[in-house]
Amino acid sequence: MTRIVADWLTMPASQRVCAVLESAGHQALFVGGCVRNALMQAPVADLDISTDARPDQVMQLAQKAGIKAVPTGIAHGTVTLVLDQDAFEITTFRRDIETDGRRAVVAFADTIEEDARRRDFTMNALYARADGTVIDPLGGLPDLQARRVRFIERAEDRIREDYLRTLRFFRFHAWYGDPDAGMDADALAAIAANLDGLETLSRERVGAETLKLLGAPDPAPAVAAMRATGTLARILPGTDDRALAPLVHMELQLQLPPDPLRRLAALCSAETMATLRLSRSQVSQAGAIRQAASAPGTAAELGYRLGAEVARDAIVVRAALIEQPLAPTDLAAAAHGAQQRLPIKPADLMPAYSGVALGTVLKKLEKDWITSGFTLSRDELLALSRRQEG
Repeated sequence: MTRIVADWLTMPASQRVCAVLESAGHQALFVGGCVRNALMQAPVADLDISTDARPDQVMQLAQKAGIKAVPTGIAHGTVTLVLDQDAFEITTFRRDIETDGRRAVVAFADTIEEDARRRDFTMNALYARADGTVIDPLGGLPDLQARRVRFIERAEDRIREDYLRTLRFFRFHAWYGDPDAGMDADALAAIAANLDGLETLSRERVGAETLKLLGAPDPAPAVAAMRATGTLARILPGTDDRALAPLVHMELQLQLPPDPLRRLAALCSAETMATLRLSRSQVSQAGAIRQAASAPGTAAELGYRLGAEVARDAIVVRAALIEQPLAPTDLAAAAHGAQQRLPIKPADLMPAYSGVALGTVLKKLEKDWITSGFTLSRDELLALSRRQEG
C-alpha cells in the first residue's frame, strides 16, 4: 500500500477539514497536483479535496464547524474552505455530460471512478486519504513512478473534451516526464490528428499555458515535440525553436533561473508573442529582449539602454539565436554599462541648439560617449558639440 508523507497533509487545518466531512459520513480525498507532487517530492501549491458530499452539504458542515466557506464555483461543485489562513478547494465528485472542446457540462457523481475518468492524465487521477493512503482507481501510479505522461483511456477522447489538454500534455511532460523515455506515441498521434481544435481556444489560455511550459527546467524537448506534431505552428505561427536548447544550456552554465519570458524571446518575434494576449508588462519585457537580441549594439550599450537584467537576457538570447558561445566579457560589460549616466543634459546645449537640432546633437553626442567606452567627460562632450556647431 502506497502512502504519502507531507507537511501539508499532517497540518491541523488539513486534518480538521477532512474530519468535518468524514464525521458526517462523506469521503474526503486529496486529489490531483498535491498528491502527484507529494509522490514526486515536488513542491505543492494548491490543496484540492474531492468528496461525495454535495456543495450545499459542504457549506452546511463547514458553517456548523465554524470554518469559513466561500462558494467559489458552487455551480460546478466547488466550495473553498478557509482555515488557519489555508485554503482548501472542496469539489463534489463529477462526471461530464457534454463537452465542446473548451468547456464541459457536468453532473455530480457518487463514485471516485466516475470522478477520475473526467480528468486528463493518469498521474492526475490519484487520490489520498487523510492518513496518506493513496487510492489509484485508474492505474495511474505506475505511470507516475515511470514519469510517463499518459491520457486517461483514449487520448483522442480526452483531447476533444478540452483542446487545452494538448498544450497541457507538453507542459506536463516538460515538468514531470522522463526525457529519456520519450513521449507516449498514442498521445502524439491523437494530438496531430486534432490540431484544428486549438483554434477554438482563447489566446489568454494559450498564453498562460505556454508560459507554464516555458518555466520548466528544460522545455526544449517538449517544444521540439510540439513542432514535430504541428502544434507549435498552430499556436505561434513562424516560431523557430532552434535557439531554445542552446539557451537552456547557457542558462545552466550561468546559473540563471528559468525565465519563461526570456525563453519566449528566443522562440518568436515581438509581434508573434503579442498574439498570446499576455499582460502588457510581459509583452514589453519579452519584446524588449527579442528586439535587443536581434539588433546591433555592444553589450555595454545594451546595459546602458536596457538595464543590467534585460541586457543580460538579450545577450544570452542573441548568442543562442546565432548559435555562438557567449563572449566571456559581455555580461560584465553589460553590468558596467547599466551603471553609466550620460554626463550632459539638453540644457547644457541650449540656446545654441533647440528643437529637432537639439535632439539630433544630443543623440550624436550620446553615441560618441558610448563609443568611447563612457569615458568622455561633460567638458569633452561640450567641446565636441561646439565643433559640430562650427
